[in-house]
Amino acid sequence: MSALLSLTLTDFRSYERAPLALAGRSVVLFGPNGAGKTNLLEAISLLSPGRGLRGAAIADLGRRLPGEAVGRAWAISAVLEGGEGGPIQLGTGIEAGGASRRTVRVDGVSAPPARLAEHVRPMWLTPAQDRLFLESAGERRRFFDRLVFAAEPDHAAHVGAYDTAMRERTRLLAEEDPDPAWLSALEARMGEAGALMVVARTRTVHALRAEIEARTGSAFPKAQVALAGEFGATDREALTANLAAARARDAAAGRALAGPHRGDIDVIHATHGRPAAECSTGEQKALILNLVLAQATRLSRAKDTPNPVVLLDEVAAHLDARRREALADEIAALGLQSFMTGTDQALFDHLKGRALMVRVDAAGPTILED
Repeated sequence: MSALLSLTLTDFRSYERAPLALAGRSVVLFGPNGAGKTNLLEAISLLSPGRGLRGAAIADLGRRLPGEAVGRAWAISAVLEGGEGGPIQLGTGIEAGGASRRTVRVDGVSAPPARLAEHVRPMWLTPAQDRLFLESAGERRRFFDRLVFAAEPDHAAHVGAYDTAMRERTRLLAEEDPDPAWLSALEARMGEAGALMVVARTRTVHALRAEIEARTGSAFPKAQVALAGEFGATDREALTANLAAARARDAAAGRALAGPHRGDIDVIHATHGRPAAECSTGEQKALILNLVLAQATRLSRAKDTPNPVVLLDEVAAHLDARRREALADEIAALGLQSFMTGTDQALFDHLKGRALMVRVDAAGPTILED
């Protein structure tokens, strides 16, 4: 299990202190724009490795009063359902007086950020992703890599290792007489990490196809999904050799022109046979939700893997009443904890009695009685 029993924010974003008793239930956060609803989702997203749903720098997350140039030290703590050993306490933040380096604690003991993935696997959808099929391939890669990461936490480390080696290779290629031995070493790192990236992405695409095909009676349109673009070779030796052969071309371009970092995903509306980018805004969002729900369904059945926590920011936008209700029904049927935000409580009337209703305003979050 991975449902949150409680969540507490200290000097995080707009909050001086915000404790929430969640009891493992799904949550609706409603209130005016700018009240801090997304800040709460961001805090939950940071209970996993990485920089959260906004991708913000760790040093920029602290509460900052008018006139303060630097944000304060901040902390997020949560208590999760546990197994036979009882509840699990997670904490992350920046310590007062310390360097701007994120710390993590599991049951009070310091741990590397990667340990968080053993307990929480957040999956999120934000308003920025409403235009996913109209944006650059990079945005789609990042979205898809989050789906991969939810199932395979090591994928994030492989992406990070590849990107680090690629940046160093690009810098080295810009030199007048780059060291060929160092270039070979960097290309070998890219080859190893890149091949693992491609394998994990391919495995996820195949699993999503099977899951989507098996889903029946859903209010969300089926998506046909495939890898596209220049994903490069699928084995380490071939990818490393391709990079070595492309040194002159990449040096002239100032970047690596082929490889896993150039890949894309193709999504087709299965019923209409049309690319997602040609569908209406509402259908595009429904297709994205189809992918998220398919991956969440997979993970909800996986053994020895924490259930995903689903974060849906302004999810009601572009969804009609039928699909809003269907979304809640599907998440409830999976037994997953979800957090949804919106400006109007009435958009979530169908969730009364099934989710905690939390009003978020200038005074902070307030849980309403059922």
